[in-house]
Amino acid sequence: MNVHDILFWVFSIAMLVCGVMVIAHRNPVNSAMSLVLLFAFMAGLFVLLEAFFLATIQVLVYAGAVMVLFLFVIMLLDIRASVLKRLRWLGLVGALLVSGLLVWEIQQVLRQPAVESAVEAKGLALGLSDVVKPLFTQYMLPVQLTALLLLAAMVGVVLLSKRDLQ
Repeated sequence: MNVHDILFWVFSIAMLVCGVMVIAHRNPVNSAMSLVLLFAFMAGLFVLLEAFFLATIQVLVYAGAVMVLFLFVIMLLDIRASVLKRLRWLGLVGALLVSGLLVWEIQQVLRQPAVESAVEAKGLALGLSDVVKPLFTQYMLPVQLTALLLLAAMVGVVLLSKRDLQ
């Protein structure tokens, strides 16, 4: 095993531990901080894949901006303990479903012979423009709709928090 393989396993296991910590913490702020760690380890996996742009975006957008929004929502809503208990059960059921899908997928991969990736087979060199250009041409509408959805969610949280004050 070389250093690349060891780092892959370290990042992967750390992501699994952080994912369990997101579900297991009683305090929603601690869960959000565990999610930030998970995003950082995921960025490490992107670096191992030499996808530096995706790693940077992972840290800036998800660990930075989206988690600030999550913390804003968590602190404004002031979620009660009874709601957290129900959400924890839903998280456990979701984790079991994802674990079952993961086991099934691993079995499917182990049954198939190893093949070259499309990049290795065709000798493609992907750069920043190959990632960004589709965002501003082909996927412009989904990106804008996602931004609109996040804005609507933030306005909804503000309205819900204002209703509690009155």
